[in-house]
Amino acid sequence: MSTVIQHIETLLVDLPTIRPHKLSMTTMACQTMVIVRMRHSDGIEGLGEGTTIGGLAYGPESPESIKCNIDTYLAPLLIGQPSSNVHQLRSRLNRYARGNMIAKSALETALLDAQGKRLGLSVAELLGGVRQEHLSVLWTLASGDTSKDIDEALLRLEQRRHCDFKLKIGANPVDQDVRHVAAIKEALGDRASVRVDVNQAWDESTAVQGIQALQDAGIELIEQPIHAREHTGLVRLANRFNVPMLADEGVQDARDGLDLICGGFSGAFALKLAKSGGLHGALELAHVAQAAGIGLYGGTLLEGTIGTAASLHAWATLPKMAWGTEMFGPLLLKDDIVVEPLNYTEFGVKLPQGAGLGISLDEDKLAYYLRK
Repeated sequence: MSTVIQHIETLLVDLPTIRPHKLSMTTMACQTMVIVRMRHSDGIEGLGEGTTIGGLAYGPESPESIKCNIDTYLAPLLIGQPSSNVHQLRSRLNRYARGNMIAKSALETALLDAQGKRLGLSVAELLGGVRQEHLSVLWTLASGDTSKDIDEALLRLEQRRHCDFKLKIGANPVDQDVRHVAAIKEALGDRASVRVDVNQAWDESTAVQGIQALQDAGIELIEQPIHAREHTGLVRLANRFNVPMLADEGVQDARDGLDLICGGFSGAFALKLAKSGGLHGALELAHVAQAAGIGLYGGTLLEGTIGTAASLHAWATLPKMAWGTEMFGPLLLKDDIVVEPLNYTEFGVKLPQGAGLGISLDEDKLAYYLRK
């Protein structure tokens, strides 16, 4: 008899951050992860993670809704189904449930983790094979304090932990944000690249003003300056300035990517498992981008180690990404719930080794941080 999915458990885990993390729409002092434990009839357990930013401040899914919708709607679609055909199970979820991309990503991760363990292969090997063993990782400076951000960046450089930095802006007036960013870029000079993420906070006229000033300050990349739905506006901005635009919330899947490319977009795409519904969806977008010569960036929703490892296995199957990755989520947390943390070294992170994701839970830590 074929192996089937027997049980799916979801757990809310609250982990404090090492400092307040200021975004345009909220400030985070804690990250809540939805941990999926998927048990199969052959005794294998697959792990997955669904994580978003700031409850409902960022998008339509919250940790609580992810857990509720998996428990109520998505898990019943999978229980009793054969374990190994991940494509068929993805199609089943998409046929009977709209949206809920973070929840679907967590379940697909758990399916692939279990299948890798079953076959003695890493998730990257399941996806076609490893092309990168070590991936560069930038660090987001988001304390909101210019001096603190400069000191933090200099420390990361000294530690050889990060040499690329991103600043979250958009919560303050444009002139104030530009002064903040320009001061940090001036302090770092040629030792590090500096990018910004506006998180959709500007309208197009404000973006023209802000981007020009940021370009003059030597900023290398502008992430999602205007609303995600304003594809034509993003194309106009990309064609108006020399500094590249990075589409993030505006490019959820391969269809969005094709729409931007056909519209004349010439910037870069941020890949995220959470917005594309999992590893396969994110790689479909990556392949569309590669065919059009669009640069790639490995994005995050500040996942913990399980979600970050899943992303690393997907990115490892791609050629070197033009804009690197931001897979620093575990480093923003004061503690972890895994036995062996990821190995961050030499301005990047090593791909976890072993079958599946190569990650094991620390049951004591999990119990301690579990939401009661």
